[in-house]
Amino acid sequence: MNSLRSLVLITVDCMRADHVGFLGYDRKTTPFLDSLVSESRVLPNAIVAGAPTYYSFPAIMASRYPLALGRDVIGLAPEETTLATVLKELGYPTAAFLAGNPYLSPRFGYDTGFDTFHAFLDAESAVRPINGGGTGMRGRLNRGLADLFHKLGRAGFVYDELYFQYCQRLTANPSVSLDSLRRFPAADVIVDHASAWLGGIAGGPFFLWLHFMDPHSPYYPSKNSLQWMGHSALDAPRARYVNSYWNRSDLTAKRLLRHREEVITLYDAGIRWVDGQIARLVEFLRKLNLWENTVMAVTADHGEEFLDHGGRFHSPSKVTEELVRVPLLIRVPGLKNTEPTRNTFSLIHLAPTLLEAVGATIPATFRGSSFWATLQHHKNWDGQAIVECVSGCNNPFLANNRLGPRVLAVREDRYKLVVDFSSSSDQLFDLNRDPMELHPLPTSGEKPVRHRLLQRARQHLADSLLSRNPGQRLAAQLRELQLEWANSSDRIPT
Repeated sequence: MNSLRSLVLITVDCMRADHVGFLGYDRKTTPFLDSLVSESRVLPNAIVAGAPTYYSFPAIMASRYPLALGRDVIGLAPEETTLATVLKELGYPTAAFLAGNPYLSPRFGYDTGFDTFHAFLDAESAVRPINGGGTGMRGRLNRGLADLFHKLGRAGFVYDELYFQYCQRLTANPSVSLDSLRRFPAADVIVDHASAWLGGIAGGPFFLWLHFMDPHSPYYPSKNSLQWMGHSALDAPRARYVNSYWNRSDLTAKRLLRHREEVITLYDAGIRWVDGQIARLVEFLRKLNLWENTVMAVTADHGEEFLDHGGRFHSPSKVTEELVRVPLLIRVPGLKNTEPTRNTFSLIHLAPTLLEAVGATIPATFRGSSFWATLQHHKNWDGQAIVECVSGCNNPFLANNRLGPRVLAVREDRYKLVVDFSSSSDQLFDLNRDPMELHPLPTSGEKPVRHRLLQRARQHLADSLLSRNPGQRLAAQLRELQLEWANSSDRIPT
C-alpha cells in the first residue's frame, strides 16, 4: 500500500482549452496551474468522449463511451467499475465534492465507490428547470401581447426589446451581490469541504474528486476574481443585466455580439476563481505533507460556445472544437515537463492512465488504454478520439428526450469527421487549415481520409453494440423505473 500514490481529480464545468494560460490564452485565468507545468504533462489536444456533462462523465469516471449502454441510459450503471470503486477496493478513503451539477448525482450513479459524497443538491435543485415564460397573469399577458405584435412584423422585435428592458428595470436592485446571484456553490466552498475531509483522514493514499461550476452559466464569478483580472467595474447589477441579455431567445447572433466580450470576461473570472482555489487546496496538501505523494489531474467535462458557430452555452447537438476540446494537466511527483505533445488524447483513456500513474491495476472493463508509459517517456502516438451525443437531449431527466438521433465525431490530429444521423450527412474538416471548423471540405476532397474516418465510425458503432453489457443496462433501467415509481408514489394522495 505504501507504494501507491494519492489521486486528486479536478473537473471544471465548461472550461475551454483555449481559455487557460498553459495552453496559450493571453488572459491570466490560470496563473497557479501555469506554475505546475514544469512538473506536469500537458495535453493540448484532449478531447471529451461526449458533451455536455451527462455524455462526458461515463468516459472520465468509468472509461466507457456515453452511449455504450444505449441512448436511453444516462450516467453510470449500478455496480459499474469506476476510478472510485477500483481505489476503494485498494483501501483508499474516497470522497467527492461536486458543486451542484444535477447530472452528477446518486440518481445517475456517481456516488458509487465514494465513502463521502456531497453533490450540494437539495430536492429543488436536483432537477434542472426548463426555461420558459411566466405562468402567472403577467406571463400570460406578455405572451398574448408578444404574439399580437409579432404578427405586425418588426413591431414584434420592438416589443421584445421594450419588454426586456421593462423587466430589467422592474427587478433592478443596486444592492444585489454576485454571491446572491450565483446559482452554484463557489469553488471556495468546495475546497473548504474537501480540506475538512482531508484533515480527518489517516495517513496513506486517498482519492478525492472535486467538480467546480464557477465558469458555468449564469456567469456570476467572485468579486475578488474580477478584481484579480482588472475588471472590478463589472459589478453585480451589470453582470445580472449581461447574463439576462445573453440568455434571450429572441435575438440573433449579430445582436448578441454587443455583450459577448463582457460575457467572456465573466466566464474567464470564473476560471480564475477556480485556479485560486486549486492553489489553496494544494497549499493545504503541502501543509499536511500529502502533496509529494499525490497525482493531480485537472480537466473539464466540455467547453462553452460564445457564438463561435452562432450558438451559446453547450448544446448537445454539436461536437465543435470549442465544446469538445478541453484542458488536461496531469501533475505527478518527480515528473519533469518537456514540450507538450500535440497528439489527440481522448478522455476515454484518462481513468486507466491515472490508475497506472498511482500504481493501481487497470480493470479489464475499461474501454480506454493507459498512456502513462507514453507520457513518461514523451513518445508520440497516432491520436484519435470518438465523440458522441444525442442531438437535442437538453433535459435527460425526461426519458423520451434521450432518444433523438446520434451525433458522432471521429477526431484525429489533423482531420475531423462529423456524422449527423438526423440528416444522414457527414462533414470533414481539416483542422490545420480550418481550426475554427467554418469550411467543411467538399465531398470530393480527401476521399481516402473520409473513407478511413467513416470506417472508424462504423467500427465504433459495431463495437458499442457487441460489447454492450446487458446486465448493466438492465440494472440502469431498473434504477430509473424505481426512481420514477418512488416519485409517482410521493404524489399519490393518502
